[in-house]
Amino acid sequence: MADSLTLTTVNTLDDQLDGSLLLPGGAGYDDARSVWNAMVDRRPRMIVRCASVADVVLAVRTARELDLEVGVRCGGHGITGLAVPDDGLMIDLTPMGAVRVDPGRRRAWVQGGALLGALDLAAQQHGLATTAGNVSHTGVGGLTLGGGMGWLARQCGLACDNLVSAEMVTADGEIVRASDAENPRLLWGLRGGGGNFGIVTEFEFRLHPVGTRTLVAEYSFPAGSALPALRAWRELSHDVPRQATLTASVSGDQAVLGFVWIGDPEAGRRLLPAMAALGRPRAQRITEPSYLQLQCQDDSLQGHTRRRYWKGHYLGQFPDAAAQAFLERGSPGSPAPDLPNVSLQAYGGAIADTPDEATAFSQRGTLFEYVCAASWDDPAQDQARMSAARRAAAALEPFASGAYVNVLSDEGDAGVRRAYPPAKLARLAELKKGYAPANVFHLNHNIRPGA
Repeated sequence: MADSLTLTTVNTLDDQLDGSLLLPGGAGYDDARSVWNAMVDRRPRMIVRCASVADVVLAVRTARELDLEVGVRCGGHGITGLAVPDDGLMIDLTPMGAVRVDPGRRRAWVQGGALLGALDLAAQQHGLATTAGNVSHTGVGGLTLGGGMGWLARQCGLACDNLVSAEMVTADGEIVRASDAENPRLLWGLRGGGGNFGIVTEFEFRLHPVGTRTLVAEYSFPAGSALPALRAWRELSHDVPRQATLTASVSGDQAVLGFVWIGDPEAGRRLLPAMAALGRPRAQRITEPSYLQLQCQDDSLQGHTRRRYWKGHYLGQFPDAAAQAFLERGSPGSPAPDLPNVSLQAYGGAIADTPDEATAFSQRGTLFEYVCAASWDDPAQDQARMSAARRAAAALEPFASGAYVNVLSDEGDAGVRRAYPPAKLARLAELKKGYAPANVFHLNHNIRPGA
């Protein structure tokens, strides 16, 4: 144990916490430092599992006193694993996972460590929901602070667009609130600016009466001959109702084109003739999962055991050359099992309705979000799998207009510049100077404080 972390410090901190303090070698330590990407194997000097806002304040102040790097864990889904600081202090918010819903006011109050599944479950008891991601074990905090794409976004806006207010602990260990009436500039930054300004301990969201039913349509084509169908699918994106989110993916030797509909499935079925006109699929699948079932369909059954890597783009255009590159995944002729999975999700609708300057989130004119994702088990495959993903993403680079901050991986400052245009990045840097001038919260897709 380092000199700066004496037994007296440990005992004092442990006594003051409502939650718990975990140290290397102790019970629960290895589980707490495990995140979704099994490539991440870092060892914090201490992990503070926060059970209250007071714990978060104490953890931040302790890190400052001991001059330790601060990592903040919500769902642990960041591909780079920056929540886990080597030899630093990890603030684990997962014990703070409560969700409270007021169905009359259509509001939800969500603690900073809650997962999307908890928010969905609480709201769906009243036929309500707000935009959340597509994986139930993702953290609400990380998703929202980066923007928050989900199946409801074209109808209801992004998760950050539905953020009404937030409670945050600053770099000085102070508690502040952000809303349209109180610290509105901070609320602007929290709507897409990531975890740069502090640790959000509670989110207040607007909920929507979306019901509990959905429709999912999927049409499978051989990837090598799917270009005509993908062209026709692309053209549908200009006219589909906002309840529909067009989707496309390539995995193995198969391309799957379709849509997800939130609302009355019978209304969604009116799109099926247009989908049938895409071409002759090798298979088709039409299902009507509940909204809660839909939100769990992409969950990782393997948990935190697989090694993972991804790259992403925002595509403002999708010409035939881009469609062909999407299908080939950067390595035409390579064996399909060796290639990463790639996917597209349509934007537009309510996402584009919000003026770009209204939030820190950018790229509202995006046509499709592209994600290239690889997962594997053998460490010996690390370089090959990451290289394949980089090639696939590079093939779409000429058509890219930017990147979603929640899908950035190892791009560093260049990635941050892809996520935010220069004027907005300058505004975010000035805001950062006011709340974290020493850049205490830098283990993220970092925005440096202004000069």
